Amino acid sequence: MEQKEEGFATQRLAHEAQILTHEAQILTREVVTAPFRLKTYRLIRKILIGFILASLANFLFSYFFYTPKMYRILSDNRELTIRYRILQDRIRTAQRRVDEIRHRDNGVYRSLFATDTLSVPGVWQPYPDAKYASMADDDYAPLMIGTWKQLDALARTIYLESVSFDELQLLSKNKEQMATAVPAIWPIDRKALHNNHIGAFNPRRFHPILHRIVAHEGIDLGCDRGTPVYATGDATVELAEGAGYNGGYGHQVLLNHEFGYKTRYAHLSDVLVKPGDKVKRGQIIARTGNTGRSSGPHLHYEVILKGTPVNPINYFNRNMSAEEYEELMENLRETNFEKY
Repeated sequence: MEQKEEGFATQRLAHEAQILTHEAQILTREVVTAPFRLKTYRLIRKILIGFILASLANFLFSYFFYTPKMYRILSDNRELTIRYRILQDRIRTAQRRVDEIRHRDNGVYRSLFATDTLSVPGVWQPYPDAKYASMADDDYAPLMIGTWKQLDALARTIYLESVSFDELQLLSKNKEQMATAVPAIWPIDRKALHNNHIGAFNPRRFHPILHRIVAHEGIDLGCDRGTPVYATGDATVELAEGAGYNGGYGHQVLLNHEFGYKTRYAHLSDVLVKPGDKVKRGQIIARTGNTGRSSGPHLHYEVILKGTPVNPINYFNRNMSAEEYEELMENLRETNFEKY
């Protein structure tokens, strides 16, 4: 029994020794590990503090001093601004040249073809601000938007001139045909005029009875009944009315000369053509009379350009000397041939 008890005691002591050894190992590891963790924490803290201080120093330096990167950015911005200014100068130069071309177009080229200045609806209307909205928040928005507006204005002018020259090109191909079509002679023999009596063209004539503006859209040529009436240019008969009051015109002929020109011959006694007939300049198309709203034999003659009545006297000047034209202008007076 004593031996067994001694064996149990020995085993218990051995077990307790193992437990003590294990606890000693744990304590040893904790003692060794604690300083290492502390050092690691301190190192990380120093790194974080250093990073924060470096960032703060970099911010302060960048705020008060330019870095090489900032110098490059500023240099690029200055160069960009200079390029924009140069571009604006070139746009202005191009605009002046296009304006010169447009001036020659209106004052020379279109005059040669006796055609009006071209007008394209909306071509001078600037684009809405919404077109440039994407640039509004940029630091250089005024410079960028101003340049784009200059470019757009130049583009609109170039488009207008392009359309105008396309029209002139077509007119030049038909120049010979146009030369014979444009009204350019007297519609009656000048010798048949009664004392050079010509009622004036007056789109703003004041009505003496109605007391309002009543346009006189042609000229009245006083002459005897039955005087031959000539087509003033090559044309196609658009209207030939040999009966009826016809709104005051009486018997009338309307010729379509193409190229935007039409001519009207009214208060006739006889109409010698019919719609669709082709007539030549100088061909007799009617005879004068006193039909419609008329107080005496005469010819009411109109020149209509692109739907607007124009002064026929300006076309008579083509085959008259300067002296003859001045004498004619002096003899012009208000018509007394047409009833009010």
